[in-house]
Amino acid sequence: MTESGESGTGRGSAPRAAGHQEPGARGKGFDLAKLLAERGGERYELHTAYLNHQLPRMLRTIGFDKVYERAEGAHFWDAEGNDYLDMLAGFGVMGLGRHHPVVRKALHDVLDASLADLTRFDCQPLPGLLAEKLLAHSPHLDRVFFGNSGTEAVETALKFARYATGKPRILYCSHAFHGLTTGSLSVNGEAGFRDGFAPLLPDTALALGDLDALERELKRGDVAGFVVEPIQGKGVYAAPPGFLRAAQELLHRHKALLIADEVQTGLGRTGDFYAYQHEEGVEPDLICVAKALSGGYVPVGATLGKDWIFRKVYSSMDRVLVHSASFGSNAQAMAAGLAVLSVIEDERIVANARATGDLLRSRLSALVDRYEFLSEVRGRGLMIGIEFGRPASIGLRGRWTMLQAARKGLFAQMVVVPLLQKHRILTQVSGDELEVIKLIPPLTIGEGEVDRFVTAFTAVMDDAHKGGGLMWDFGRTLVKQAIANR
Repeated sequence: MTESGESGTGRGSAPRAAGHQEPGARGKGFDLAKLLAERGGERYELHTAYLNHQLPRMLRTIGFDKVYERAEGAHFWDAEGNDYLDMLAGFGVMGLGRHHPVVRKALHDVLDASLADLTRFDCQPLPGLLAEKLLAHSPHLDRVFFGNSGTEAVETALKFARYATGKPRILYCSHAFHGLTTGSLSVNGEAGFRDGFAPLLPDTALALGDLDALERELKRGDVAGFVVEPIQGKGVYAAPPGFLRAAQELLHRHKALLIADEVQTGLGRTGDFYAYQHEEGVEPDLICVAKALSGGYVPVGATLGKDWIFRKVYSSMDRVLVHSASFGSNAQAMAAGLAVLSVIEDERIVANARATGDLLRSRLSALVDRYEFLSEVRGRGLMIGIEFGRPASIGLRGRWTMLQAARKGLFAQMVVVPLLQKHRILTQVSGDELEVIKLIPPLTIGEGEVDRFVTAFTAVMDDAHKGGGLMWDFGRTLVKQAIANR
């Protein structure tokens, strides 16, 4: 009823359409459980029809088209109740494993709080609290920008470095991966990702560890910064000892910035909070983090930097929004980040990553002399690369040569597939045409998961060196597929 006692919408208002509901009124409702029960079985068909159609095709080709029903920690379960060990952690996103109870509770709490989030014209407490906690692990830095992903954190660092130095060019490393948006793609060291997307920004690649090339480029006077992964995700190649410190000195001498991309290596992955901390005296001007900061729930990225850089970018009130993100600093992401950092501290996650990583790496390294196909085991903490190489014996060498002639990287794929199919362990080949498997499991794994992986890997290597069976049958399938795709 209106104030005059008449029903209606009030004087001057438009009539309501039939079926109109007041905001907040209950309709039929949305039932997620019912939707998944009814349509969840269509997952691969839906992807084929509406998303990247090559993904289900690839998964079916290599036998990875599994249907996982639930997950917890470092494990998945399928509809039959079979347990799978996750040694991939969602490319590093699941640093604490899946559905950590502390992170889950934080997200329930922040949703229940009904905060006045993203008003754009206030200062909420959670972003400041998360920045404070992140900077406590980065005492030489002063300020944080929150975005939504790793590539966005890198984009922020590129923009800030260019503006703060007044120079246009960024140096990066061959084989680097910093993201796939246009700016980040310009400093991506893999040609396969860059092909067809030119023109990109005028940045320059150099070999990881090549100080002479770095100094040569800096002498041109137009370099804003050097972005580097302390350990490259593609292949798990670590910067040589002393390189980061020497690079930092060269950069500062030429008034350029050191940008550490810790999107995958940060937050304990390598046995220190940041991977650059393995080398004494290294203090990057900008640091990019993301992935594990999310707790596996809410996308988040952060760019940490020195005060003078932020003050140059945000130099006046007119420039207050010169760099921003619509969903940056949202309450859910900030709550997840705070919970993640709390768990890292309370559960001694960094120390566990160091100890468990040392155990896993030492046990795998002990197998190098036992298997001809196994060339090297490297890495730090729970970021480990297993590289395969040309065997010495004639029979095995012939099979290796056959695979290499079809396409590099097929042997590593032959190892990944039986690890999943026979032993229910999810791993990944570290990069296109690389004979390297990368292990980046949740940082919460322990000796039990190490035993399970080493036992399974040993069984796969035994099969590979027998020269027959299902593994090599699958290898012939991969060879035919590779030749067909040429």
